[in-house]
Amino acid sequence: MNLPETGRTAEDLLAELAGLTEHDLPVRGGQVTSYVYDTGRPEVHDTAARAYAAMLEVNCLDPTAFPSIVEMEKQVVGAVADVLGGGHGVFTSGGTESIMLAVKAARDAAGRSRPNLVLPVTAHPAFHKAAHYLGVEVRPVPVDLETFKADVRAVADAVDEDTVLVVASAPSYPQGVIDPVGEIAAIAAEAGVCCHVDACVGGWLLPWLREAGADVPPFDLSVPGVTSISCDLHKFGYAPKGASVVLFADPAMRRRAYFASAAWPGYTIINATVQSSRSAGPLGGAWATLQALGREGYVELGRATLEAADRLRAGLAGIGGLRVLGSPESTLVAFASDEVDVFVLADEARARGWFLQPQLSYAGIPANLHITVTGVTLAGVDAMLKVIAESTEAARRLGPPAVPDGLVELITGLDLDALDDATFAELAASVGVDLRPGSGQPRMAVVNTVLDALPAPLREAILIRFLSVIYS
Repeated sequence: MNLPETGRTAEDLLAELAGLTEHDLPVRGGQVTSYVYDTGRPEVHDTAARAYAAMLEVNCLDPTAFPSIVEMEKQVVGAVADVLGGGHGVFTSGGTESIMLAVKAARDAAGRSRPNLVLPVTAHPAFHKAAHYLGVEVRPVPVDLETFKADVRAVADAVDEDTVLVVASAPSYPQGVIDPVGEIAAIAAEAGVCCHVDACVGGWLLPWLREAGADVPPFDLSVPGVTSISCDLHKFGYAPKGASVVLFADPAMRRRAYFASAAWPGYTIINATVQSSRSAGPLGGAWATLQALGREGYVELGRATLEAADRLRAGLAGIGGLRVLGSPESTLVAFASDEVDVFVLADEARARGWFLQPQLSYAGIPANLHITVTGVTLAGVDAMLKVIAESTEAARRLGPPAVPDGLVELITGLDLDALDDATFAELAASVGVDLRPGSGQPRMAVVNTVLDALPAPLREAILIRFLSVIYS
């Protein structure tokens, strides 16, 4: 983009913005079953947007300059602590930052020269990212391939004198099941190690499902041995993006998450989060959403979400060739098939206006499709099941995607660092993926099939090149 010589009108800019978003997935209505969370109550989202805009230019860098952010954060964090067993928290930009702070606090408190963290293979990659940034070794342990829950004995075997953190998920994102939090926390406590519960997706969902009648096991700071927990409000809290909370049982551990520096002659540096300057817009949006819905609103959404998830699981069981993975205690549902190619199924559903999230096979877990059921899903669950049934039959007729002979072997032998972005884009185009801006939503079955055949480190390298090309 070239900077215009003179300023443009708001009407002109908004018209161009509408054109730029033409190929985006819709954020309302429930046809996108991941990434976005919709209450089905537009007035709540509109209120949050107005509060977001009102706080947009307020800088969270210095709470003494803007005392409003202190009061709002106290209220938001306090509400989360009240629901999740108490604790002392920090408002962050999302689950990754919440997890980053939990790993930092555990690392700094332990003071090990070669720290490691133990986590199930189903734990969110944010832990791997935090470990990469913070110099912590990751020790993944298997899950049971029928329940998809962490293997408790494997967790115990992986903990040693250098372990600084043990992780459990409530639930894990891929299959929506809750790890045995009490048993894992007990192992950590016996070893004198911190235990973090990743409830980024479930922290503001599971309590309302419990009130709606679901059987939800204890998972929060009330469980002995749990020392910290993360909870995203921009997921089932339905707040605008950029809203999460990390809670610590001990206020001293929260202080370990902070960063301060006096080693320069400029303004005072004290940060509760990874970011320094950051807009208070997400905080305002989260505060307004919690206030607009209240406990009664979240319980009602919990009931609707639970009913939708039950109907979805029952409906999937009635579609020949599909099976739900595990017995999810949450409203995250993953399904696989031995009869049809799930990546082709996803493309067929997308062609019919529905986005189902593909998940690659890993650690013995088959390739599958993920659906996050939200408050708006109940109104469209029958339509979703109809599309899935139609897409399943279409995928059955089409068969697996046509991957060019030798392509997987070719990619395996490539020196990716020797390819410039233009050459990599040509390689992507050879399998039908157009990475040029404005090319719309591509069919991804071939790409996902190729990625599924590659080991994880090579998958990661390929994905990094995809991102580089998209932004070139």
